[in-house]
Amino acid sequence: MKTGILRAQSRPDFRHIRNWVFDLDNTLYDAGNGVFSQIESRMTDYVSGFLGLARDQARRRQKELYHRYGTTLNGLMREHGCDADHYLNYVHDIDLSGLAADAALRDAVEKLPGRRFIFTNGCRVHAARILERLEMAHLFESVWDIRTIGFAPKPDPAAYASVVEAGGFDAASTAMFDDLPRNLGPARALGMTTVWLKTDAPWAKEGPLADTAPGDIDHETENLTQFLHNIRI
Repeated sequence: MKTGILRAQSRPDFRHIRNWVFDLDNTLYDAGNGVFSQIESRMTDYVSGFLGLARDQARRRQKELYHRYGTTLNGLMREHGCDADHYLNYVHDIDLSGLAADAALRDAVEKLPGRRFIFTNGCRVHAARILERLEMAHLFESVWDIRTIGFAPKPDPAAYASVVEAGGFDAASTAMFDDLPRNLGPARALGMTTVWLKTDAPWAKEGPLADTAPGDIDHETENLTQFLHNIRI
């Protein structure tokens, strides 16, 4: 009996959580499967064509805009008058044939008590395609995308405030999952429980400058499915 009690106590305690907020890309699927690398490549292609730059120059310009504005799109809109719909449709026109449903992850998410949401810097159409491939669309109440949050992308604190307001929930009873540690700081500042999906992908170390303090991340894991099956709910 004592062994069973100790095992239960060692499992992360999420019994207070009633709202579950998940990032999409590289969080609900493995970062190494090539989906996001396709998006990154098409971002560079778009910048190259839109600004008339050679591809290596376009890549550098893309990263400059990403660092300065949080997303490449925001930079293109602010500095070059880019049409958001044209950009989003282009960069998310990717092959998802290599993305398969994960029954174990789907079951773990379905068992989470309360409300579930997607919070992404991508677009709603892309999110719908991903969730359909994963056979998880029915599990989420809402998708908050770059338009929903007024093109103020994570980690802009305004994005998180708008999500909390739109969801009408208490941050203290909310958990947020993201593969980028810098995106968890603003969530923790609001009182959310934060979970980092660790990855060695290069984009995890890129992006807008945002300090991540040790207290910003409550839990970390390299396997979302195992983590969700292990928590106390």
